[in-house]
Amino acid sequence: MPTVIRILAAALLLAAARDAAAQVRVDISFKRKLYVMYEPLIAAVTVHNLSGRPLLLDNTPDHRWLSFNIETADGRIIPPVDPDYSFPPAAVEAGEKLPAAFNLTPLFPLQEFGLYRIRASVYVAEFGRFFSSPPLAVEITEGRPIWQEVVGVPGGDGRPELRTITLLSHKLSRSTRLYARIEDRENGRIYATHQLGPFLTFGRPDVILDAGNEIHILQNNAPKQFLYTHLDLDGKVIDRQFYVEAGSRPQLVKQSGGTVVVSGGRPYTPGEEEQAQMEADKIGDRPVPLPGP
Repeated sequence: MPTVIRILAAALLLAAARDAAAQVRVDISFKRKLYVMYEPLIAAVTVHNLSGRPLLLDNTPDHRWLSFNIETADGRIIPPVDPDYSFPPAAVEAGEKLPAAFNLTPLFPLQEFGLYRIRASVYVAEFGRFFSSPPLAVEITEGRPIWQEVVGVPGGDGRPELRTITLLSHKLSRSTRLYARIEDRENGRIYATHQLGPFLTFGRPDVILDAGNEIHILQNNAPKQFLYTHLDLDGKVIDRQFYVEAGSRPQLVKQSGGTVVVSGGRPYTPGEEEQAQMEADKIGDRPVPLPGP
């Protein structure tokens, strides 16, 4: 009889757990599995409210309503840079879902090459419990440096502040992507690691620094198509413009006053997919600390 009671109790606990888990479902996704170190790692999190009532997702003194759990392939837990990180409260109506995107790069020190398993957890104070997504794996790797320059930041007195500008190529399954990284190595600060989009590897991208040491890049992103990007020394995207080869091949030209312009070709407006990629590349590019010695 005690055995039967134990079996019934276990069955009841399992059913209760299933019922509780059915109240809220959490999903996490990433655009791809392979990322270059320090580029924005955007986690798309969706919270499905299946509880039959509106839910307010808010932090409590003991728990943040949304947290991320990251571990290496060998099971080592990666703690956040700031253990007190949190997100603004959110509300989700009954039967609705709450989609949101979060950049994990500033939150966690993912500064080792390799595989990471990432899970999103939502704490619902009304139920007093966590709801977690299935874990997803992403891999952090490094691109191949194809151009690098160390420059000073204009202005200021005394010892100049330096920036290291690096272009990296990174081969994915279907294309090769070009990245631009801007960092202050002396003070251990990454200002940006931008994915600039695909480029054809049989030709090197054009790179010219203007009078203020800002970066101008022209890459051959498709046959007879080019993408121009202008970045400042803090990693901000100043301008991006597509060009098509029309009569002459586009090229970067530095004028007598130190400004840089695109000469030749013809500007064109990209399709929806290219526009979406340009916007996605700008999401969440915030400063990230370098690992300590």
